[in-house]
Amino acid sequence: MKINYQETTSDLATRIDIHNQYGGRDIDKWMLEVLPLKQGMKILDVACGAGKQCTSFHKHLDGNCNITGGDVSADLLSQAQERNQEIGSPFTLMELNFNQRFPFIDDQFDLASCCFAIYYAEDIPFTIREMHRVLKPGGVLFSSGPMPENKQLFYDIIHEATQKSIPPMPGSSRYASGILNSMKETFSKVEIEIFENPLTIDSAEPFLAYTRASLSEDRKLWNDLFTDKASFEQVMTRITEVAQRRIEKEGKLVMTKVVGGFIATK
Repeated sequence: MKINYQETTSDLATRIDIHNQYGGRDIDKWMLEVLPLKQGMKILDVACGAGKQCTSFHKHLDGNCNITGGDVSADLLSQAQERNQEIGSPFTLMELNFNQRFPFIDDQFDLASCCFAIYYAEDIPFTIREMHRVLKPGGVLFSSGPMPENKQLFYDIIHEATQKSIPPMPGSSRYASGILNSMKETFSKVEIEIFENPLTIDSAEPFLAYTRASLSEDRKLWNDLFTDKASFEQVMTRITEVAQRRIEKEGKLVMTKVVGGFIATK
């Protein structure tokens, strides 16, 4: 039985909350530090989700910017609109499918961002070319995503619990290879910034909540491990046993998030 893949905002929110609670570094602050942000910029946030990045840019630039956020998810756009209204509706939100030609003329934006999403594109070179097309000469594309060594402990525990190979992840398996190469082929210059954030967890429960959300959110990828709710719970029971043994032995779990920030100049 094949389970259809469908991201849920609740699973994503669970993981983000655990990052914030147990991580030692702020990825939003890091993004603002590495990006060449200037007041007056015209910004496009592709796959803007619930509007977090749009809001961050707006606040960092003291509102002196023109921001457009686009996403294919009506649910996420609704959340983004609520966030937008809370701060006076300073940015524009729209439906945007990065698998299709963008509804913009050439050379419009100073910055295009696509955070933790570009690896879901059906045709990576096409999506990157579209971002390149709508940027002004000298404009910048910023993307973020997981590197191959990202959260290795998470995969080690799942492998120990199931004795099965970890399937290729859409992010880490494509981001530092195909996506980076396509950006280098399309843009005149690409720089790489690395963000590492160790999540130090001293009890099994937060790790299990993170794991449950991750396996549920990406369940199509994990169908070699489980096919229905009963087999999913069986896998979670085995993962719980391994995580608890490691806690008893080491006193904590340290799962390090390793994120690549690719900064490409047109």
